Amino acid sequence: MSERGPKPSSARKRVKPIAIDVRVPAQTLSYPVIIGCGVIDRLGDELRRRHGAPTRVALISDDNVFPLHGDGVQASLEAQGLKVVPIVVAAGEASKQVPVLLNIVEQLLKAGFGRGDAIVALGGGVIGDLAGLAAALFMRGIPVVQCPTSLLAQVDASVGGKVAVDLPAGKNLLGAFHFPLAVFIDPEFLSTLDDRQLASGLAEMLKHGALFSAEHFHQLVDSADAFFARDLDVIAPLIAASVGLKAACVGRDPWEQSNAGKGRVLLNFGHTIGHAIEVASDYGLAHGEAVALGMRAATRLACAKKLAGPELEEQVVSALERLRLPTDLDLWLEGERGAAVERALAHDKKRSGGNVSFVTLSEIGDPSVISLNFRELFARVRR
Repeated sequence: MSERGPKPSSARKRVKPIAIDVRVPAQTLSYPVIIGCGVIDRLGDELRRRHGAPTRVALISDDNVFPLHGDGVQASLEAQGLKVVPIVVAAGEASKQVPVLLNIVEQLLKAGFGRGDAIVALGGGVIGDLAGLAAALFMRGIPVVQCPTSLLAQVDASVGGKVAVDLPAGKNLLGAFHFPLAVFIDPEFLSTLDDRQLASGLAEMLKHGALFSAEHFHQLVDSADAFFARDLDVIAPLIAASVGLKAACVGRDPWEQSNAGKGRVLLNFGHTIGHAIEVASDYGLAHGEAVALGMRAATRLACAKKLAGPELEEQVVSALERLRLPTDLDLWLEGERGAAVERALAHDKKRSGGNVSFVTLSEIGDPSVISLNFRELFARVRR
């Protein structure tokens, strides 16, 4: 992220925050997603109200985000009499590793944390995953509050309860379901996000529209200029709409156990090949950039399998270009890059035997899941 000089919060008229309930069948695991400018100021008060009387809070962040937002969040917590223990890791995917996870746990132990204390995750998807998994594992589980600062984390990674770290073989192979106590989404954080990371988040929002709402899909494309201008009056309700679409899907299938095509497995749209490309790039591509390429691959496959007409891939490519996302899929399917992507696909979590469940579309807003073996999958998306 790069600092852009955020507009002072007092200079913006704040409207009433939007609250979205994410329903989990075990009622005590349901949680609110609170969206609005300035909601982060209420963090300490909400934590007290929802979790009773913790004495310690670990504020886990990275060395990009903490200098920008750490003081304000820490002050909100300390105003409620909480002892805050900041834990700051290096920014980037390289921190989503087992040694970093264990170091966080060791710091919690040294600070005297117990099962009645809590963790606040302040950062992008890496921090949300890392802090969330630490919370899931520490003393068999303590509460975590997600405070996502990137658009990608706000609309996707922070909502759903999936937490994980990477292994050398691939992304998110060591993880758990650990539902947050609450999620606080403050669009004002986006003022410090650079355009590339903003576009990365737009990829996940576009995914939600492609799966569940043609109207949302087209609204995002039409609002591209407003997003890159950081027009929060336009951005905030679109974030809420995207979160609402994901929350509805998660609520139907919190633990991803429904049959293919009926549950949150649909949220893997763009991720099967996207994750493989991300790994093959050695994480040089941002997550949303890789997902964008994965969405193009999914629509190309739909066309190859006669599930959709050729206009579907054209429609998705046009949307990706409008949102400043990459579309050069073929660069990742040939030569050494293609071989690396194919190797990464072999470790996909959604495989069963020699096949993988693959999410595609027949049209915008109409998803489906098909089962393919890896060789056919890769051959179908190659030109």
